[in-house]
Amino acid sequence: MTTQGQDRRTIPQRSSTWASRAADALAALRLTPNSISVISVLVAALGAAALVTSAFVDGGARVALLVAVAVLLPLRLLLNMLDGMLAVERGMRSATGDLFNELPDRIADLVVIAAAGYATAGVWTAGGVDIGVGLGWLAAALALLTAYVRTLGAANGVGNFFGGPMAKPPRMWVLVAAALLSIAEPALGWPRGIVFAVAVTVIAVGAAVTVVVRLNRIVAALRAREAQGGAGA
Repeated sequence: MTTQGQDRRTIPQRSSTWASRAADALAALRLTPNSISVISVLVAALGAAALVTSAFVDGGARVALLVAVAVLLPLRLLLNMLDGMLAVERGMRSATGDLFNELPDRIADLVVIAAAGYATAGVWTAGGVDIGVGLGWLAAALALLTAYVRTLGAANGVGNFFGGPMAKPPRMWVLVAAALLSIAEPALGWPRGIVFAVAVTVIAVGAAVTVVVRLNRIVAALRAREAQGGAGA
């Protein structure tokens, strides 16, 4: 296990030809990394609106909303990758780049994951409390915590640790899979929203594990640095 975090998340697609061409096209449109980060939040908000609305409609309208979710969430991830490519590979860094790299992501995570909880509306209740909605908010809070813990590593000089089973990309892909599987709920005789209820539970548990994994790696890195300092004294 490495005792030093990274500056950026490892994304193999960054080196692909199509990603490079997409970044070039955005640069030709004079879009800045910061503006792309803001657009990613708008895309996430559309996905969140589709998730919430899916709890209150049936038939073709619900299918269309779920398909929209399955398109919008990967688009959000794509924009998150491209803003970094413009900033780093295309040399378009700015003084506020780090702020726009982090805050829009956190807002997007919050609205999307909480919305997935509302997509479960009515499927799990106890004593008048909608458990699915609560799980959505819990999963959203834990998702924010994974990012906060990661930044603690950087703040303490040992870098960003992106490890753990439920980082940002897996969270979004869990919801994409849930959206597509939810289309089959009527045919399978499952209650509407049950798939999203399971999905937000998986995200919550996975995010909690991710927090522990990252904290352990940060502690190990800090202790290794302390030991090296003592050995060199």
